[in-house]
Amino acid sequence: MTETAISPARAQEAAAELTPFLDALRIPPVLRPSRSEALRGIEIDQRATWVRLHSQLPPTRVWAYDGHCPGPTIEVRRGRRLRITWNNRLTGTMPVTAVEAKPEPGAPPPGDVPGRSGAAPLADVAALPPWTVTHLHGAPTGGGNDGWSENAVSPGDSQLCEYPNDHRAVAWWYHDHAMDITRWNVFAGLAGMYLVRDDEEDALRLPKGDREIPLIVQDRNLDLDEDGRLTGRLLHKTVVVGQDAHGKNVTPPFTGPYTLVNGVIWPHLDVDARWYRFRLLNAANARTFLFGLVDEETGEAVRGAAWQIGTDGGLLPRPVALDAPLSVAPAERIDLLIDFGRLRGRRIRLVNLAPGVAHPQVMQFRVGDEQVCDPFVLPQVISGSFRRLTHDTVPEHEHRLIALTPPGTAGDAHPGMWEMSRIESGGTQPPGAGVIQIKGADGRVRTYRRGARTFDDTLGFMVEHGAWEQWSFLNLGGPMHPMHIHLIDFQVLSRDVYPAGPDSPFDIALGGTRAPLVHGGRVPVSEGDAGWKDVIQVPPGQMVNVIGRFHGAKGRFMYHCHLLEHEDMGMMRPFVVMPPEVLKFHHGTGGGHHGGH
Repeated sequence: MTETAISPARAQEAAAELTPFLDALRIPPVLRPSRSEALRGIEIDQRATWVRLHSQLPPTRVWAYDGHCPGPTIEVRRGRRLRITWNNRLTGTMPVTAVEAKPEPGAPPPGDVPGRSGAAPLADVAALPPWTVTHLHGAPTGGGNDGWSENAVSPGDSQLCEYPNDHRAVAWWYHDHAMDITRWNVFAGLAGMYLVRDDEEDALRLPKGDREIPLIVQDRNLDLDEDGRLTGRLLHKTVVVGQDAHGKNVTPPFTGPYTLVNGVIWPHLDVDARWYRFRLLNAANARTFLFGLVDEETGEAVRGAAWQIGTDGGLLPRPVALDAPLSVAPAERIDLLIDFGRLRGRRIRLVNLAPGVAHPQVMQFRVGDEQVCDPFVLPQVISGSFRRLTHDTVPEHEHRLIALTPPGTAGDAHPGMWEMSRIESGGTQPPGAGVIQIKGADGRVRTYRRGARTFDDTLGFMVEHGAWEQWSFLNLGGPMHPMHIHLIDFQVLSRDVYPAGPDSPFDIALGGTRAPLVHGGRVPVSEGDAGWKDVIQVPPGQMVNVIGRFHGAKGRFMYHCHLLEHEDMGMMRPFVVMPPEVLKFHHGTGGGHHGGH
C-alpha cells in the first residue's frame, strides 16, 4: 500500500495519535555577547540537524540556527552594536515535502490531517538548494544589513550583518527571507528570537531568568508512511481551490493540524505559583491564533491573571488586562505577564479559540501547589516614555495608499498589492482598470491610479531619511493581511471602514471602482494596537492608517504581507530611504508626493 492509498479516516486517526502535553517545553539557549565579542563579531551557523518534535514521533530533519530549532535567543543591550556572520553550512536537500492536495467530498479538510491526501510531492520544491538570507525582523539597520531577499547565500558562503541595536527594549525575531522560497525555508526551521534590553525595562524589575520565557508558536503538518504512521517529516500541504489562467493550481496559505511551541508539539511547562513573563511570538507561516487561557478542570476561561505589557515595538504605557481572547497574526509579538499565584495547584491550557480549528490545544501550564513569596507587583505604568501619536501631533508628513486586492481581481488568481497615486481633479476618472475612488470621512471624493503591483515593477516609494509618513492599507476584500514595514516602528492612527465583498463598488473583473468607496465609520483601535508596532492586521473592509518616522538607517528595504505564502506569491514591494539632500538629485520616478496629503 502506498501513501496515496491511505484513507482520509486513517489520516484523521493519525492526527489524534500524539498525546497532548506529554513533553516538556524546550527553552532555546541564550546568547549574550560581551561588549568585546559584539564588536569582534559572533558567528551563527545554519546547518541541518535532527530534532524530536514529540516523544511519540521519530526524529525530524530540520534546518536550524546553531543546531537549535528554534534558534538561540540573542540578547543585547540598547546601543551596543553587534556584528553577526550568518554562515550557510546547510547540507542535503530541503527537509520539507510539499504537496498541493485536492479536497474529497465527505472527507475532513486536507489541511486538518497529516499525510499527503493523495497528492504527489512537488518535485521543484524537493530540488530546492539551501539558499538562505537572514532578516532581523523589526531592527533599524542599514539596507545592506537588512537581509535583502535576493541577496541570499549558498552553502559555504556567509552573510555579514551589523546591528546598531539603538532601540527601546523590545522583542525582535530573526528568520529566513529568501526570495520566492521564504515559506519553505522558515517552515524547515530557520527562526529565532532577539531581545534588546534597556534601563527603563530594568527599572520595572519584571520577572527574569527562568521566569522570562520565549513562546515561539508555529503550526506544522507531518507526513505518513505507507502504513499510515507518522514519520515525523515536515509536510507543507496546501489545499487546491482552483486553477489560474495558466492551468496552475491555486492554493491558500498553509495551515496545519499540529501546534508547536519552541519546536515541541503541544508541550507542558511546570511553573511556580508566582509571576512569569512570556515573550510570545507567532512564527507561523500564515495562521492567526486567537489565544485564550482555560482552566483544564472546569473548562472555564481564566480571568484576572494575564496582562499584556508590550507589543512588536516595545513596552506599552500601561498594562492591558487579557480577559478576552487575543488575536495574534504571523510575526506579531506579545509581551505577556501571567500571575500564576492566582492559579496555585491548577492546570491551565493555552488554547487557540479561532473558529474551525481541528486541534485547539497549544500548551499546558502546570502550576505548583506550594505558596511562594513573590515580591513582584504589577506596575500601573509600564513605559513612562511612551507617547501616543495622533494625526495632528506629528510633523508634516507624506501620505501613501496601498490597496490590497482580493483573489480574482483583473484575472489574478492570488491576492494583490497595489501602490496607488493620487490623481488631481481633471485627471483620469473611473470606471477604469486600476482606478479607485474613495469618499472619505470628510465627504470629499479622491481618485487614485494604480502604479506598481509586482515586486519587479519600477520603484515607487522614495522616502526622505528622517521624514514622517502615513501609510494607509486598504483591504478591498479577501483574507486578512498582516502588513509589515521593514526598518521602522509605527503607530495605528485609525481603522476606517469601507465596503468590501459583494456589496462593494470595487469591481473585481474590471480591477477598479465603478463608484466611490464610501466611508462607513471607524473601528476603535485596541489598547494593544495603540502601542508601537511593526506588523498590523488589515481585515477586509478596513483602511488601516499607520504613521512612523523613517530614521535610523538608509538604503533599500521592503514592505509586505507577512503571510509567507502571500509574500512569496508577490505581496512584497521595495522602498528606498535616502538623505533628503541626495533625494533632490534623484531623476527616477520614485520621488514626490504619492498620496497627496
